[in-house]
This record gives sequence, structure tokens and C-alpha cells, in this order.
Amino acid sequence: MTWAAAIPVIGKIIEKIIPDPDKAAEAKKQLVDLAVKGELDELAERAGVIKAEAQGESWLQRSWRPIVMLVFTGLIVARWLGWSAPDLTEAVELKLFSIVQIGIGGYIASRGIEKVADKIRR
Repeated sequence: MTWAAAIPVIGKIIEKIIPDPDKAAEAKKQLVDLAVKGELDELAERAGVIKAEAQGESWLQRSWRPIVMLVFTGLIVARWLGWSAPDLTEAVELKLFSIVQIGIGGYIASRGIEKVADKIRR
């Protein structure tokens, strides 16, 4: 798969997801930079690993990532509702929030890559 062929398609997805033209242009620039550096291939590999796990035979193999994300999200919600351990610091809360953000971002990116890759294959 060549990323040069996929970049215009991903660019259109970026335009739909990011309505601000300046931010969309910056995201497209970052996409091209990633493609040039070869990092998109690494991201595609990671997405492949996640996809393989999702199609695994074991329920735990298929479900461990979503379970972890739900637990971290639950910890954040519990903290906001005041139901957390008294020694859970704001720094830990912010770290959990960062993990959830990265996890959600990774999920969205991997789903986007999967959809684009399927269209390119066809």
C-alpha cells in the first residue's frame, strides 16, 4: 500500500472531522510529514495488531483494550463525582485522562486507517 495514494482520501476525512480550515490544513500537513517519515506504516502495523486482537479466538484477547479504557474512564468519572480514593491526586487523575484521550484518539485513528485501507484495496 502506498500512502501517497491514501493521503487525499485521509485529507477529505480530516476536512469532515475538523471544520476549522486552518486546523484542518495543519492536520493535513502533519499527515504528509508522518507519511514522509514512514511513521504511517508503523501506525498501520499497530492498527493491524489491534485488529488481530479484536478478531482473536479468546473473549479476553478481543476485549482487554476496551475493558481497560472503560476502567480508566470510570476512575475519571468517579473522581469527578467525589467517589475516589482520598490519596488519588490530581496528577494521577490528569494522567488517567491523558491515557483515555490517547486511547480514544488511537481508536479513532485506527478505525479511519481501516476504512481508508479497505477503500484503497478495492
